[in-house]
Amino acid sequence: MKQIISFVLRNIPRKYIQRVSGISLKIIGLFYRGDNVYCPINEKGYRKFLPYGRVNPRPNALCPDTLSLERHRLIWLYLKNKTNFFTENLKVLHVAPEQCFMKYFEAIHKENYITADLESPLAKVKMDVHDIPFDDNTFDVTFCNHVMEHVDNDIKAMSELHRILKPGGWGIIQVPFFPPIPDETFEDDTITNPKEREKVFGQDDHVRLYGKDYPDRLRKAGFVVKEEDYINEIPAEWIEKYALPKDEIIYLVQKA
Repeated sequence: MKQIISFVLRNIPRKYIQRVSGISLKIIGLFYRGDNVYCPINEKGYRKFLPYGRVNPRPNALCPDTLSLERHRLIWLYLKNKTNFFTENLKVLHVAPEQCFMKYFEAIHKENYITADLESPLAKVKMDVHDIPFDDNTFDVTFCNHVMEHVDNDIKAMSELHRILKPGGWGIIQVPFFPPIPDETFEDDTITNPKEREKVFGQDDHVRLYGKDYPDRLRKAGFVVKEEDYINEIPAEWIEKYALPKDEIIYLVQKA
């Protein structure tokens, strides 16, 4: 299973994976049911989760029914326990929407939940995050996770997300980090060889390697930034129960 997942992730474009992964993995999931781990999104139990990753797939990572990964389950718990996301009707812009969230978020916020992506066949709006086609001060909440490492100008994209938020609006903007994490974000557009890009940036489709200055880049775009170490606030048994990441900081951003 590890080899199959690694091959698919490395060789098949994301937009095609999104079309077929849901049904096929749900069938596989029937054989993984149990009570060792739980997905908080669908509240179902499994013997274990599926492995996931492009090179060395992580064990016990992917829920076959919701398609959530460790970071998604952590964000879900954070939204549920630390925000008003599930208790108020909010206008939400979800960029590059994760499949594990979409139907649940739409059930809560209905027509006020807008999904957007440059390519994804699942999104309602086709758009470039560098030029978001919505007016200033439109949304209460925005999500844009694991996108900034792909875009040409991340500060411009972050600034657009800041622009469309209402004053007091908030969002979560996550990016991947690869240890050892450098002090400063590294970019070099002269590196074009896919293997070299993977070696330098972590994936061949990434254009930068984020460093410890990531919160400062968000601030440069206008955001007030709160680094939420939620994983160390929750009961220790939750980490194993929900198969959560052990060192993920949630970057909560707000428009002052």
